[in-house]
This record gives sequence, structure tokens and C-alpha cells, in this order.
Amino acid sequence: MSSSSMATQLQNSGMLSREQLLYLFNRFTSLTSQPDVKKRIADAVKDKQEAVAMTTRIQEEIFLEVGVDPRFGLSCLGKVNTVYESDLDLVIHFYKFIAKEEVACDEAELGHEEFAERMLSQQKLQEQQLEMLKHMRKFHLDDQSAIIEKFHHEMENANYDSGVSTLSVEQIQEIVQRRVSPLFMPR
Repeated sequence: MSSSSMATQLQNSGMLSREQLLYLFNRFTSLTSQPDVKKRIADAVKDKQEAVAMTTRIQEEIFLEVGVDPRFGLSCLGKVNTVYESDLDLVIHFYKFIAKEEVACDEAELGHEEFAERMLSQQKLQEQQLEMLKHMRKFHLDDQSAIIEKFHHEMENANYDSGVSTLSVEQIQEIVQRRVSPLFMPR
């Protein structure tokens, strides 16, 4: 079959279906988890190419697998939020797909050791944030609002540096003790 007749059979209008998008998301996650594909992205970075250019190429290959014109498929990705805004499950899958692409790029750009360190650091930070949230839930809603407001100011002052992305139990208690908080009264 000639390439010109094959090109006419590729989908290039409308919008990708939910099934096509889920296939792309799952296939991309599967591929970018494989050592040979990780190496392919890392090799592209070593050759002075952008990691995202390689992940985009991988997405284009997946689109061809499902009979979608790659340029059209990529353009549809920019519309997922608006076209499927009422399909929360699909939108969540879409954001996970975006996050997976960022992770694949970071791993290629940072190298295995530095990437592993960053992921461990990220995991520790998320655990600290979860503990902070669990502790905050023990307080009245108005106190929680004060804690969040203080936390927001701290983050702003630190120019959103991740080193300031949690408050200790002591800091939270100090915020609550400094306020004279009326009891929360539901309306």
C-alpha cells in the first residue's frame, strides 16, 4: 500500500474518542516505563534534542497505531479539557498522562541517580504535606482557614520554594494559639 493511500485512511477530523484517548494514555505509560524507551529518550537528550520532542514522537507513533493522523491527534490533546470536561475520569487520566510525560522527560534529562534522588525527595515532601493536612483537620474550619492563609503567605515569601511547602505541628499550633477563634457555626 502506498503512503499516500495510507495517509487518506488516517483520522484527521472530529475529535478523538474516549477509547482512543485512553488507549493513548495507557500505551504511552506502558511504553515510557520500558527500559529501551527510557534509553531512547535519554539518548535523544544526549544528542542535544529536547526530551519532550522524543515523547511527542512516541505519541505520534501511538496515534499511527490507532489510525489517527499524528498532527491531528496532537491537536486533539489540547482540547481534551473542554470537550470532555464533564468526564472527570477521563480528565484525571489525561492529567496522569501529562504527569507521566513530565516524569519521563525529567528522568531522561536528570539521569537515573539524580532522578531517583528527586523522586525520593518528592515522596518525603508529599508524606510531610499529608501529615500536615491530617493534623490541620483536627481544628475548626476557621482555624484551618487561618493555617492555610499563613501557609500561603509563607510560600509567597519564599517564592514558592519547595523547602517551605509544609508547616510543622508546632507552627500550626502556634498559628491557632495566636488567634482568638470563635467557634465554627455552620450556617
